[in-house]
Amino acid sequence: MATVLYRLGRASFRHRWLVLIVWVVVLGALGGAAAAFRGPTSSDFTMPGTESQRAIDALKTQFPEASGATGTIVVKVPDGQTLAANKDTIDALVLEANKLPGVVGAMSPFQTGAVSQDRYALVTVQFKERADKVTDEQRAAYEASGAAAQQAGLRVEHGGEVMNTEPEVGGKEGIGVAIALVVLLVTFGSLVAAGMTMLNALLGVGAGMAALFALSSTITLTSTAPVLALMLGLAVGIDYSLFITSRHRQHLVEGLEPQEAAGRAVGTAGSAVVFAGATVVIALAGLAVVNIPFLTVMGLAAAGTVAVAVLVAITLQPALLAFAGRRVLPRKQRKVAEGSVAHHTRNFGFRWARGVTRLRIPVILVGVVGLAALAIPAADMRIALPGASAGAVDSPARKAADLVTEGFGPGFNGRLAMVVSSDSPEQTAKAAQDAMARLQGTENLLAVTPPNFSQDKKTALLAIIPKTGPTDAATEDLVHAVRAKVHAIDGADIALTGQTAVGIDVSEKLSDAMPVYLLLVVGLSVLLLMLVFRSILVPLKAAAGFLLTVGATFGITVAVFQEGHLASLVGLDTPGPLVSFLPILLIGILFGLAMDYEVFLVSRMREDYVHGASAQEATVSGMGHGARVVTAAAIIMTSVFAGFVLVDDPIIKSMGFALAAGVAIDAFIVRMTIVPAVVSLLGRAAWWLPGWLNRLLPDVDIEGEKLRHHLATEPEREPARV
Repeated sequence: MATVLYRLGRASFRHRWLVLIVWVVVLGALGGAAAAFRGPTSSDFTMPGTESQRAIDALKTQFPEASGATGTIVVKVPDGQTLAANKDTIDALVLEANKLPGVVGAMSPFQTGAVSQDRYALVTVQFKERADKVTDEQRAAYEASGAAAQQAGLRVEHGGEVMNTEPEVGGKEGIGVAIALVVLLVTFGSLVAAGMTMLNALLGVGAGMAALFALSSTITLTSTAPVLALMLGLAVGIDYSLFITSRHRQHLVEGLEPQEAAGRAVGTAGSAVVFAGATVVIALAGLAVVNIPFLTVMGLAAAGTVAVAVLVAITLQPALLAFAGRRVLPRKQRKVAEGSVAHHTRNFGFRWARGVTRLRIPVILVGVVGLAALAIPAADMRIALPGASAGAVDSPARKAADLVTEGFGPGFNGRLAMVVSSDSPEQTAKAAQDAMARLQGTENLLAVTPPNFSQDKKTALLAIIPKTGPTDAATEDLVHAVRAKVHAIDGADIALTGQTAVGIDVSEKLSDAMPVYLLLVVGLSVLLLMLVFRSILVPLKAAAGFLLTVGATFGITVAVFQEGHLASLVGLDTPGPLVSFLPILLIGILFGLAMDYEVFLVSRMREDYVHGASAQEATVSGMGHGARVVTAAAIIMTSVFAGFVLVDDPIIKSMGFALAAGVAIDAFIVRMTIVPAVVSLLGRAAWWLPGWLNRLLPDVDIEGEKLRHHLATEPEREPARV
């Protein structure tokens, strides 16, 4: 692989204008396709095969007027006044809501009994389409309703499913990109090298995101999928370009001509980039085995942007290096690069490696015990799909949810819907009444409303109101209790749904899938690293380190986002369960990123070992040569992810925090501290592989051994002009 990439790097360097033009054309074409074919994103985290989804499907076919998104307009009359005194104003609001575009009908709170304390009222608004199909114009008209009531002194807030919109990603997360640029400047000491690396990454993420949006009209994207793709595309795009540029600069300082330096950089560092990118892509695409559609789409969307980042790094980056010439080096190093071969300086990386290997046993014990302690809160981890009550305090949906809680109690924000259907109206009515009777006295049940029948009377819809909020553990217990009590009713199909029930079903299926996926990822890591490093103990050590990273990351995220410790530092208003797909998504992403640093550090150790260095010398040399660039890469990736913590949406905030924490833990504690200590402790045994297995495994040549042989036997080339 290294030889093929070496030739690709030289070709891209030589045909720099062609490569640049091709990528600009590709970016323009994808951008045009995105503008022409971009479709809406979905906020529905549904899952085929679950009871809640079965109920939703039944509503669509048998009760279509109740299958669309619902809106809830919350009204509060001023102190000292009553609902009765403001009945005309509220009736006018209901009439206005009935005339809104996209609305099937709005129900008066005086008819439904949705009133409380003679001061609070709920106007239920039924839309024709699902939340992701409601247009921005329809949603804006819904939010603007009630202006007359507000002028009359009433407080009016708009909430409900219809307010589930795509999370806003503004300019705050750009702070992480700005920090990344500063780190590149410090690392390279050259504005040209830093700017070129950043430009390369931005072009790559632009192409990846454009391709994703171009496909959004044919595939259903969840609202968080593009944000996740943007996070990963930026982070790995910068890192991959950084690794290749760093190796190119190293070769220049060693006296190689720019074209040869670029070719060897792509052949060696580029091989590691391809392998690391492949592991990220495989891990994310592997989410498909969990058989959860929205998670599959999220994984494939992110995997696509990572794949584009790899392609850009190994083709466009050497082309940009050709344009930059020797200006990628600081001024003081350019004369060195034009003269004799430079000697490596013994930097902090070497000193750190020697200290770690000298104190390897204490380092391993402190590292492992410390990470295990950080993982303790993960034992109490709860997952759910957060509702409006967990949103930013100044968002319209959160204001409505808080007002509902104030007037009616938290359970009204987690109302459940029971769908009862049969072949005859009589059987449906009988089953509905039987269900109401069976549910009487159920713990944590506040109320069950009388059935609302479809036009043919064969389907009935009952509202079930818990006493506790949507993500409360007691509400989850209620859902299971209700399903258990109505399951035995014969003659009708009964299913429980609603946002709360959907969230519980999704969370439970994801919890069941997580151990299987974790086993798949760990097994994959062992096989891939065995292929790369021709070793048994190094892959097992890497898998153990990955598990430490995942456990500690879960623990820290639970402590902050679920238990609320230091929540104010990340701008979190309301602690609560982690979003249900975060843990399994985190496993996939951290696996790929952990393998990045494992490959970049340990491949240099193995490279020196196979060239005659002792196990101890190889460990120190690998860390010494790789520590600076891996440190910069980890800081960049952590900064990019941390920038998304500034986004108000709690789902995006938790994803950014968990990924930033996970990368920092894996890079600085596991890969740069525990790994060299363990490799040093293992000594020569770290690189042992049975002969029969060595013959069985294909040689992917990550270290570039075949490339060195190829260069040693090939006639000397004419130096390329720059």
